[in-house]
Amino acid sequence: MHTYDHLLQAIPIVESQIGYTFQDKSLLSLAFIHRSFTNENRSIIDTHNERLEFLGDAILGLVVSDFLYSHFPDHPEGELSYLRSRLVEAPACVLYIQKIDLERFIMVGRGESMNEGKGRETIIADLFEAIVGAIYLDGGIEVARRFFFDHFEQEVLQIIEKPHRNWKAELQDYCQKNYQKPPEYAVIGEAGPDHLKTFFVEVKLDGKILGTGQGTSKKEGEQQAAESAIHNLGL
Repeated sequence: MHTYDHLLQAIPIVESQIGYTFQDKSLLSLAFIHRSFTNENRSIIDTHNERLEFLGDAILGLVVSDFLYSHFPDHPEGELSYLRSRLVEAPACVLYIQKIDLERFIMVGRGESMNEGKGRETIIADLFEAIVGAIYLDGGIEVARRFFFDHFEQEVLQIIEKPHRNWKAELQDYCQKNYQKPPEYAVIGEAGPDHLKTFFVEVKLDGKILGTGQGTSKKEGEQQAAESAIHNLGL
């Protein structure tokens, strides 16, 4: 994918991969426009997918929350929140987008790296959320729900069956049991542009630094800091 015209010509292919035909094709094409492409091609298009990403993030969280609430009636709120975070986090969204083979259509500027790493992962995850947002706007919540579970129910069940360790929950339990107080997290620095920011986080107990971490979101940074603390404590 090299030009905006190529993206527009590929819309039928994208719709086939998604399994949904858009009434408003511009919503679907917009989902694939990264800010960096817009910045370099304002004579062609003057908007990008960040608003769709914002909306899609909320819609994805809703349909996943509804699924978990219905299928796990005995799980407490904390466990449901953790499972939801695992199902909507960036690595999961990258897995979803790769399954339907849509990464190749994303439009980024020449200066934006699509190499391996956190930057690439963030761009691809944002693309998935933008697609969900576009589907919701064009077809409604049930169409968005059907799209997600028709394509990714198997991946959802695999993630639920083999969740990663919840480092924050483990550290919380340890501190409560041994010190009768929770650890405290703080963002100690930020780096990078707004659409590709890295947060640096530390976790403390009684003023002592237990661990540090970083991530493309505060939550991810907190998880890494908690993991660092668990290892530093020898747990």
